[in-house]
Amino acid sequence: MSDLICIVGPTAVGKTKLSIELAKSLNGEIINGDAMQIYRGLDIGTAKITPAEMDGIPHHLIDEKNPAETYSVAEFQTAVRQKIEDIKSRKKLPILVGGTGLYVKSVLYDYEFGDAPGDGQSKTISNENDALNNEELHAKLMAIDPEEAQNLHPNNRRRVLRALEIFETSGVRKSATIAKQERKLLYDVQLIGLTDERKALYARINARVDTMIKAGLVDEVRSLYELNIPRNAQSVQAIGYKELYAYFDGETSREAAIELIKRNSRRLAKRQYTWFRNQMDVTWFHVDVDHFGQTVSAISKTFD
Repeated sequence: MSDLICIVGPTAVGKTKLSIELAKSLNGEIINGDAMQIYRGLDIGTAKITPAEMDGIPHHLIDEKNPAETYSVAEFQTAVRQKIEDIKSRKKLPILVGGTGLYVKSVLYDYEFGDAPGDGQSKTISNENDALNNEELHAKLMAIDPEEAQNLHPNNRRRVLRALEIFETSGVRKSATIAKQERKLLYDVQLIGLTDERKALYARINARVDTMIKAGLVDEVRSLYELNIPRNAQSVQAIGYKELYAYFDGETSREAAIELIKRNSRRLAKRQYTWFRNQMDVTWFHVDVDHFGQTVSAISKTFD
């Protein structure tokens, strides 16, 4: 048997439900692979699993950060790898579940997120950049290394600075350095992808958003808004939060914001499909909602 299972796929396809069933049958523990479920207070909009839904299965790396904090792929990589080793040391099977592609891939492959050179020139450049605010720094990095800039939130000032310093002291973009890495798998991992017909998935996404609204998503986002969590905070860039922030700021209506949440969620699902198909060697399983047990059985047989 593999020493790690990774379940990926688009939003609302059924990853959480499948992970619980596999954990029960394979003596597993689940590690969150969704970048936004790391934040406390983002429960409804991220479809965060509830204690009741966990059904006694241990879950890791949920509610680790306050919504005003930043969280990088490098932090995620370190934390997940530590959890994998901890779970394995207790003779359990780690199951990594989520749809944040770069985060998941950073764990499975030999990505290295190096720091900037620590010389005098670096210090001088850092002093020059101190006069720039976060948005200006991020725009500067976007002009130099757009691929790396897209992976970093503007508020993650420390890592934006380091990416700038790498280029300004060496002339080499950080993204180019990462691209040269061999990308070898570090684990004996079973990569499972869940898929469904697009029409059915989109209908499920729309219905899920309606359910979130009924469950209190507007009030959840309002609580963050009233706590003065800034609009450009990494946490509230999540779908469901940024659209409602625009509503609270008077830029759109409540109904238009909800429709935008649905549209952006559907677009996210499409991007997730494309990303995982192009970036990782995934074994895909069609999700049959009406016969979910058969889907679980089909996947479980791959571990016999």
